[in-house]
Amino acid sequence: MEKAKELEKKLKIKFKDIRYLEKALIHRSWVNENRQKGIENNERLEFLGDAVLEFWTTKNLFHFFPKLPEGSLTNIRAALVRTENLALKSQELGINESLLLGRGEEQGGGGENPSLLADVFEAVLGAIFLDQGLVGAEKFLNRFFLADLKKLGGKGDIKDAKTLLQEKIQERQKITPRYQVLKETGPEHDKVFEVGAYVGKKRLATGSGHSKKEAEEKAAAQGLTALKKSSRIGQNA
Repeated sequence: MEKAKELEKKLKIKFKDIRYLEKALIHRSWVNENRQKGIENNERLEFLGDAVLEFWTTKNLFHFFPKLPEGSLTNIRAALVRTENLALKSQELGINESLLLGRGEEQGGGGENPSLLADVFEAVLGAIFLDQGLVGAEKFLNRFFLADLKKLGGKGDIKDAKTLLQEKIQERQKITPRYQVLKETGPEHDKVFEVGAYVGKKRLATGSGHSKKEAEEKAAAQGLTALKKSSRIGQNA
């Protein structure tokens, strides 16, 4: 695939097996229009890349900011890996120019869809991990993300996950997410709360903590992760 070869040069990574990168660039809309070819889309690689990115981000935040509490680290991580940031990286690296889309998706502006561009960035990261191992994936992220991580962490005024989620939901659906305690476990002196984050009637995510506030923050952080996987919330919201 010529597009994969071109992107390989842009990324300055020599793949041992270029097929990993080829697969990372195949959106499901392209597969749907070319079923006879028996080709797999990039969603499994996206799933893998998402996990690699979260691990790398968590490890480096823990290392570079030893005095920041867990809540602040969570907020910085959510801000760093939000859809808009990943989409911007796709554009900066030229990944968006190599993406294979179906005609309908392309004509509908899919090549400029932030959610779609964020997904393909993660798929490419998953491909790098499979081909180059964790060391290679971390070298890639160190080149293109470490400066952003240090900059965000140094601000110390990152919006919390609940604020970020509220802004995102209000931007998309003009409503405010709400939080509901689903259950409480443990003794009075060491209770654990499980909270659901809801958009309308739809439960977007859950989180748990030793206070309702902590549980809500974690539910919101999970909600932000869930929103990365879709350009819009389900119809039942």
